[in-house]
Amino acid sequence: MAQGHKFQDLEETGEALVAFINSSQPEKLKQVKKEHQALSERHIETKKIVTQILKDFALSEENACQKFLDLEKHKMQKALDCDKVEKQLEQYTAKNQMTKSELQFLQGELENLRNAEHEIQTLQSEVDEDTTEVIPSAVYVAQLFYLITKIKWEYDTQPNILKGVHYGEDLATPINIDSSLQDESEISDELWDFISTKW
Repeated sequence: MAQGHKFQDLEETGEALVAFINSSQPEKLKQVKKEHQALSERHIETKKIVTQILKDFALSEENACQKFLDLEKHKMQKALDCDKVEKQLEQYTAKNQMTKSELQFLQGELENLRNAEHEIQTLQSEVDEDTTEVIPSAVYVAQLFYLITKIKWEYDTQPNILKGVHYGEDLATPINIDSSLQDESEISDELWDFISTKW
């Protein structure tokens, strides 16, 4: 704007100079007129150039502002994306910790089951050993008992029922005693009656 005032002052000075020369010599007047005309043309050309420069500057400034706004928008979007990724990372981290805890719990359970299985195998081995030793001896005792008493017992009866068969010399006698109705001495006497005293 200050530059515009300078050109306006220059024009006014030129016009005053032309007016002054008009009152002087005609030859010099023509020379000054030409110079004034050239100056005016240069002024117009300069004005066009300055106007174009100002327009280009304004356009550049507008483009720079738009780029800045786009950059700010891009920056905000990236910040939102970053927040989103951080939240997802927190969720995955929490989930990972839960998974680790569950895995540790399951590993503990698996270890407990393996220990229990080992204990069961140990007990099974002990039972197998006991069975190997006890059952033959129980069978031996049962066979010995049969040889002495000639009584063959049934083992799939109710707990309070004594059931079996006594194989005597002449006949087989069934035995069916309810131990809840008799005391032990009566049952013992009844069974001893089957035993032969002949040797």
